[in-house]
Amino acid sequence: MVKGPGLYTDIGKKARDLLYKDHQSDQKFTITTYSPTGVAITSSGTKKGELFLADVNTQLKRNNITADIKVDTSSNLSTTITVDEPAPGLKGILSFKVPDQRSGKLELQYLHDYAGICTSIGLTANPIVNFSGVLGTNVTAIGTDVSFDTKTGNFTKYNAGISFTNADLVAALTLNDKGDSLNASYYHIVKPLTNTSVGAEVNHSFSTNENTITVGTQHALDPLTTVKARINNLGKANALIQHECRPRSLFTLSGEVDTKAVDKSAKFGLALALKP
Repeated sequence: MVKGPGLYTDIGKKARDLLYKDHQSDQKFTITTYSPTGVAITSSGTKKGELFLADVNTQLKRNNITADIKVDTSSNLSTTITVDEPAPGLKGILSFKVPDQRSGKLELQYLHDYAGICTSIGLTANPIVNFSGVLGTNVTAIGTDVSFDTKTGNFTKYNAGISFTNADLVAALTLNDKGDSLNASYYHIVKPLTNTSVGAEVNHSFSTNENTITVGTQHALDPLTTVKARINNLGKANALIQHECRPRSLFTLSGEVDTKAVDKSAKFGLALALKP
């Protein structure tokens, strides 16, 4: 296990990744190439129904500084500059999008053996300030995540969470949506040799008094092929198969069916990510 409690976004991440990561209903193609000088260029295209979206991302690295520049079909230019370890445990991230003048944001992350802190501020006259902090160890951690709008003087977000981790299981409990929803998640490694894991998530909304229960599993058929499946109490069932066709290149086929409305067409997604 890694040292320290990590960041607030790490609370419940294992279960979220098992249940939702790589499941999609779109068609996506991504190819990455590298220049002799180490510049990485990633081109991607996504078909969402009748809509086709594409972007090109260029990544440049020099020492501990990484710059990502992305241009998409909506004529947006997004730039992210990351400075890794200017001081031990510290990371700085500057991001902005052109022509959106309100998109600029400065973020600082700090990781310690007993704490993880992330704070960000919008680069505007009346910015939104976000702070999240976690205290604990790599076994138990408790944290909070809050956002404050300096223009309205209101808190736009305040969440809290706690997690427990050991060698083969992770359990987490979070209070989200300004205290309106309670989320409990569980992730358990059943058989490490075949990457077999199970996970579950229960979400309760206090305002509607509704519960959403999702369970899922994953299993490696062989060292290059993994299958995942999930189902919730609303009747939505999802499954995928992912194959590493060459080192770092993945082919993923996923599908979704509504078991309570089998007359509706199933949704299928396809993703191909190629790297040299």
